[in-house]
Order: sequence, then C-alpha cells, then structure tokens
Amino acid sequence: MGLFSLKKKKTESGGTKPPLRHIAFIMDGNGRWAKKRGLPREMGHKAGAEAFRRIVECCIDRDIELVTVYAFSTENWKRPQSEVDGIMKLFVEYLHDGLENPRQKNSKIRFLGDNSRFSPEIRELMERIVEKSSHYPHALNIAINYGGRDDIVYAVNSLIAEGKTEITEEDISSHLYTSGQPDPDLIVRTGGEWRLSNFLTWQSTYSELFFTNTLWPDMSDKDVDEALEFFTSRQRRFGQVK
Repeated sequence: MGLFSLKKKKTESGGTKPPLRHIAFIMDGNGRWAKKRGLPREMGHKAGAEAFRRIVECCIDRDIELVTVYAFSTENWKRPQSEVDGIMKLFVEYLHDGLENPRQKNSKIRFLGDNSRFSPEIRELMERIVEKSSHYPHALNIAINYGGRDDIVYAVNSLIAEGKTEITEEDISSHLYTSGQPDPDLIVRTGGEWRLSNFLTWQSTYSELFFTNTLWPDMSDKDVDEALEFFTSRQRRFGQVK
C-alpha cells in the first residue's frame, strides 16, 4: 500500500465518509512536456504512456476500485496526422504488451468510446485484452475516441433503437459506455487547464474536480496522494443540506 490510506474518514459529527471508489484522469500536458525539453510532441506522448502505467499501478496500490483515463478524444483526430499516428502506435503497443506481458496487474479493462473508427485488427486486440483481463478485481477504463456528448448521443440512440418513447435518467445511465459502473468520485486534470474538455459529461455531475499544474508525464505518486487528500477534505452533499 502507498502512504495514503483510503479508509473511511471520521467526520466532525462522528460519522464516516465513504471511500473513493472511482478516480478519473484527464492526462494533459504531454506536448508541453516535450516542448520544454526541445523534443518532438511524439516523445511527450511516449513519456505520457509510461506515466499512465505508473499512475494506474499507484491507484491499484491505494486500493482504488476503478480508474478511468482520457487517452484520446473525438476531437483529437484534428491534430497533425503524424501526432495521431504516433498516439495510435503507442496504443497498439500497449494492447500487445497487455496481452503478452501484462503490466496493469489486477485491472479488468474496458474501452470507452466509439471503436468503429479503428481497424479490424485493432478492434480484435481490444476485444482480446478485455476478455483476458475480465477476472481481475480492479477496473481500468481507457477512454479512446471518446467524447462526453457522443456518449450521451450513443445512449439515446440505443434507447430509440429499443423502441423507447420516454427516457429517464436511469435509462441513459444504463446505456452509457460506463453502464454498470459508479460515477467518478474525483476527476484529476493535469497540465494547468481548468475544464473537463468533453470528458464524462453525464457522469461528472457530482464529481469533485482537482486541477494541477503538473504536466502528465511528471505525474507522481505524491501528486496522486495530494489529489486524494483534497478529496477527503471535501464535504459531498449531493444537493442536500448537512
């Protein structure tokens, strides 16, 4: 276990706060990390991929049930083709690595987003790693070709296809890419930006938000613990009065 404990914390009234179950990361700052070092942006993404593995393992060590990472948005296709190609190459390497030499120990993997844009070969690799990791106790969501608005449109279209004429909040929640999972308790964005950028739009309604200037490739266990300390300091009322 790490230095930070997620055991239930006593409140002033003598009760306890529920532990953090789901943490999500907007992994921002790879390009700026590379630029600061006079390196091509692709090298920043490579360093970011290593940070991704490191931080997921850190969260597992702290016994967090579910980790979600924002790997590639629906808007990221607009970036220079060389950069997109580099990111896709890293993604394929991750899939092969996960199948041959699992590094994300104890994590069952789910991919959030529209996978129709990927080649049949990549979709097959995605399906294989989902199946291979299905028995692990912790969970890892990789949001790739994902957008929060697209997620909601996907859910509504699925409900229309089922013949629904009236839709409830529960209906939408159960047809999102995150169906069956708890909403994120805490969303962490690195890189100094203060926005969610179309990430988990529906699911983030009551998430605590933590923004840090740390660039994603520099993210450390200490930075994760700082975010977790922030979370435990929050009073989560969900619209109620306490």
